[in-house]
Amino acid sequence: MSRENAFPRRTFLRGLGTLVALPMLDYVSPAARALAATPLAGGIAAASAFPIRVAWVYAPNGKIMENWTPAATGRDYVLPKTLEPLADYKNDFAVVTGLALNPANALGDGGGDHARANAAYLTGCHPRKTAGADIRLGISVDQIAAAKLGTQTKLPSIELTCDNMPRTGSCDPGYSCAYQLNLSWRSETQPMNPEVDPRAAFERLFGDTDATQSKEVAARRAALNVSVLDYVQADSKAISARLGAADKRKLDEYYTAVRELETRIGRAEDTASRLPKGTHTPEMFETYQQQIHLMYDILALAFQTDSTRVGTFILGHDGGNRSYPFIGVPDGHHDISHHRNDPAKIAKVALINRFHIEQLAYFIGKLKSIKEGNGTLLDNCIIQYGSGISDGNRHIHENLPCLLAGGPIKTGQHIKLDTDVPVTNFYRSLLDRIGVPTEKVGDSTGTLDSIFA
Repeated sequence: MSRENAFPRRTFLRGLGTLVALPMLDYVSPAARALAATPLAGGIAAASAFPIRVAWVYAPNGKIMENWTPAATGRDYVLPKTLEPLADYKNDFAVVTGLALNPANALGDGGGDHARANAAYLTGCHPRKTAGADIRLGISVDQIAAAKLGTQTKLPSIELTCDNMPRTGSCDPGYSCAYQLNLSWRSETQPMNPEVDPRAAFERLFGDTDATQSKEVAARRAALNVSVLDYVQADSKAISARLGAADKRKLDEYYTAVRELETRIGRAEDTASRLPKGTHTPEMFETYQQQIHLMYDILALAFQTDSTRVGTFILGHDGGNRSYPFIGVPDGHHDISHHRNDPAKIAKVALINRFHIEQLAYFIGKLKSIKEGNGTLLDNCIIQYGSGISDGNRHIHENLPCLLAGGPIKTGQHIKLDTDVPVTNFYRSLLDRIGVPTEKVGDSTGTLDSIFA
């Protein structure tokens, strides 16, 4: 069965070189409509009514852990300073401590913790130390999920990043850049290169199955400054005529979001067009925050339309030395992560950590604002935010910083696990929850069902 025929045709609007997925509507999802009529505790829609989407967001270079880790466990904890931007969503996520990533340790291979942290984070595997083409790692949890769930969606998975760096050669001493710049691995030797260009990611969502035609149509739209929605007007009018008032309102909100995202991408491209050729990609955006928000919005749109159920997003690769002058940190992130207990450097790293959490709050808020059945899109997501390093000063791979958001998680609390539980144990339980049971992920030793509601 082709991927196009693996999902209901009526959930898509088709035009020249264009395939626009609709959000889940009562009209196109009668089973979901019936199931969603029965709310669970807290008003969340029945879990079986909608698919679970999963995303991993990676923030580099560890954390100032004393500003990250809550002092108390359970529900009555106080948000530490770094996590304060999430105050409005405290009941929508859990802080989890005690997870470990042993394959990121040297294990006799010497330096290269940043490359290993990135590489091992979703694979649970220790990378072969090589700067050449003979890379070897393991299949990442997102691609284990995508191999099964991807047959039911337009895209098996989506990989996003805010770094446009070379993916060949050596980045961390003795390790190929492929390890340091990729979270997602389809096989032991094939990384899934993440997309850094929001326009290209947008076109993946809305392009037709004919990639050549889609590219030509996208270029034409850009030249004429028209929306992707203008190419599917006939289908849009036909389906709108058969919708109820609630679905029409939902569809209008969705169209507005698509057009607004296109406009913002266009503004970013206009900024880039005025820069010298070859300018480093992050500089093409008015702000780093603009770039992050565009990528978060694309990921949310992909999940809202069920274009994919699996995503990864790299805010910055481990070892990256981006500066943050807009929050008062002109220093390179990696440089000051080795703070050697200098209070001034610690304070600056904490500001970067908090900035990243502010952007996560934007994403959680976005998912929570999108209605799905009697609940929200966030109710039907599992979002993991964290890093393969806890203490960036000493390159510690134990007690990882980890936030888990979404309906299937035991949210609203600080969950403290036994020391050094492999993070891959959580991945095994996650895969069970989304219908992809797997006996082993990387270095997993069991499951971690206690985190799930």
